[in-house]
Amino acid sequence: MMYLAPRQGLFAIIVLVSFCLQTLLLIISTDQQLSNSRALKGEQMVAQLIDEARLSLENKDRVSLSVIANRYTSEQDVARLVIKDNDDTILVPVGNAPMQQGDTIEQIATKGDAVIGSVALTLKDISKGEIITMQWPFVIGSLFLHLLLWVAYGYIARPTKAQINALSHKIDDIHRQKYVNDTVRRTRQPSDDFNDHDPRSEKIDSTDKSMIPSHSAVTKAESTGAAINTAVIHNELNAYLKSQQSGGGLEESVASSDKDQVPDAATADPLASIGSATQKANSNKLSAARSFDSVSVQIKFHDEYKMMERLAPEMRMPYLALCTQLLDQALSELLQQPLLLGVSATNKPYFDENGAQVILKADNSHAKVALAGVMLGKLYLMLNKIIHDKHIELARFALPAKAGVSDSAQSDAMTQLLKSVGKKEQMLILLPSAALRQIANHVQVHNLSRPTTVYERECAVFEGANDAMIQRLADVRNAVLMTGNE
Repeated sequence: MMYLAPRQGLFAIIVLVSFCLQTLLLIISTDQQLSNSRALKGEQMVAQLIDEARLSLENKDRVSLSVIANRYTSEQDVARLVIKDNDDTILVPVGNAPMQQGDTIEQIATKGDAVIGSVALTLKDISKGEIITMQWPFVIGSLFLHLLLWVAYGYIARPTKAQINALSHKIDDIHRQKYVNDTVRRTRQPSDDFNDHDPRSEKIDSTDKSMIPSHSAVTKAESTGAAINTAVIHNELNAYLKSQQSGGGLEESVASSDKDQVPDAATADPLASIGSATQKANSNKLSAARSFDSVSVQIKFHDEYKMMERLAPEMRMPYLALCTQLLDQALSELLQQPLLLGVSATNKPYFDENGAQVILKADNSHAKVALAGVMLGKLYLMLNKIIHDKHIELARFALPAKAGVSDSAQSDAMTQLLKSVGKKEQMLILLPSAALRQIANHVQVHNLSRPTTVYERECAVFEGANDAMIQRLADVRNAVLMTGNE
């Protein structure tokens, strides 16, 4: 006969509470990450909007402001956008914030020292249902794992045959002793009553002692009663076991009868260790506040048809040497810029079939190493496009490129992102918040659409740069090409 583990219902409640707490913590952490990402994106959008609408805002051109505002409200994270003039009069209200509330980012627009207006951007609240939908593989996996723990506990903690036999002997002894006591009490009770009510009890007692059962009669009644009540004892045993499964008394009863057969606290330790090991399983999520002192710039070939593998060595090696020379000259010219004072390269980059990697470090706390990495990646993409177009015009082999900029801790993650979501002539950026603030005044980025992993959600795509940055990159590009011609 198969018996269930003790307190299996209580363990099921504990497992359910554990699953609910784990899911709640997942929702809270994901909500916090998404909130920080959206807040940073909102600040960048407001700054960019003010730059675009400064002239229209100064002239109070409502039509131009409406066209500009509509482009920003098309973003799925934007609920409402309000543009006001310097008198706090609403010029353009766009969106449906009363239907979808959220955090509002407000910034004053200035021209020189004069205030020409303000912009208020409202971001939508993050839905908990969207978070669960986004993380459904983790939720389903966690539920399956908790169910597996509950089944494993029911199999491992159920009573063994030795424990059931020890408990059976204990209950058998209890019932046998109870039956003997009842038999002796029923045998003696008629004699006592007769002596109390009959005045001739002394005579009857002296002439007929056969009414008092002897020791042999009691022993015979004990053996007979034990044989008759065997079935009753087994029925009581089954009922007792079922009551212990819900009440938790199985181990206590066995412990009182036979300590050698009793499972001690170590029996539950394997289950506890399995549960603790399972709860410690975690996913490697990014920390937006992580520190960085170096930046990795990866440049990969966009080789959709694996042409590099099929290329003969006598053609592949000169092409890789050309790319290496181009990258060395771009790095040398770029680091001479006064804006990037204090930034240096820690390795000598070279191209192979997998591309090239440049490690930049900050020699002091004021060095803009993140900006240097972004500028280097964009500069090489500009140079490679010129070289690629020229090679295609001359019917020679060439490949487009894509770049990725990340802190050194996320270099492997950036390699996977370039392989999975990187596109031709595109630059991906995976940097912490401090680095993003360092480049925010010079370049514009946007997030990947429909991310499927935490790295894709944190990754940004280079979208453009301000006029000063574009002019500076163009000057460096021309200097590199002039150096190559010489």
